[in-house]
Amino acid sequence: MIMSKGRKAYQIVINIILLLVSLCMILPLVLLFMSSITDENTLVANGYSFFPAKLSTGAYQYILQNSATVFRAYGITVLATIIGTSLSIILSSLMAFPLSLKDLPGRRIITFYVFFTMLFSGGLVPSYIMWTTTFGIRNTIWAYIFPNFLLGAFNIILVRTFFATSIPADIYEAAKIDGAGYMTIYWKIVLPLGKPILVTIGLFTGLSYWNDWTNGLYYINKSNMFSIQTLLNRMIQDIQALAAQSTANSGSLMQIPQVSIRMAIAFVAILPILVVYPFLQKYFASGIMLGAVKG
Repeated sequence: MIMSKGRKAYQIVINIILLLVSLCMILPLVLLFMSSITDENTLVANGYSFFPAKLSTGAYQYILQNSATVFRAYGITVLATIIGTSLSIILSSLMAFPLSLKDLPGRRIITFYVFFTMLFSGGLVPSYIMWTTTFGIRNTIWAYIFPNFLLGAFNIILVRTFFATSIPADIYEAAKIDGAGYMTIYWKIVLPLGKPILVTIGLFTGLSYWNDWTNGLYYINKSNMFSIQTLLNRMIQDIQALAAQSTANSGSLMQIPQVSIRMAIAFVAILPILVVYPFLQKYFASGIMLGAVKG
């Protein structure tokens, strides 16, 4: 097929725009990494640069001094992310499936109740008391899993809408005629057909679990239970405390990479996501297309 001149010009313009957008996404990550390997004094004197005058791995050496702690924190984060994301997908779909059925008694009332939780919550203090006293999750792996991300009204409504609009009701009726119950329909029909939306919410929920540090701040005070985000935040606090103490005692700043360590910590935190994302980007694309294409 021969493209017209106008079509070729349009394609070139679109490619240039996409290239610029891609650069806007990639260059901050490159600058982040280059800043993390820039000498501290050079970074303070010259600021951030893609081509620093002097390189240094002091920030990463400081992190690797606690390599055993860092790897354990990675393990806790990975475990919490996998368990939390899996439970979130199962619970969200179990809640959304009956709400997508038009013959469910009280369907509108239950849906409104779910939606209402998006507008109001019990607050931080009541939630903290409930999770620590009633459920006893303090200083356990469940402190990273249960609060905030396990079951969200937005995910439930999103999955319910997909089930109601993308899975024909005739399939349910045919399954009932063949003797299938609701749990059989859920496992054999709903989950396979709902894979696009379930993978999409799973990816976003997984990112929320991975990037979360508030649960660790509220519910964890034992160092052997720190997640990677909690651990890296504590490292920053420790560096600031050491620098302040050094300044107060000697009047000069201790040679600790204060600026570059922040860049290194941020890069270490997002590195696994950068590695995994290329293998999962097709699911992000399919999730973005949900609702845009009907047929």
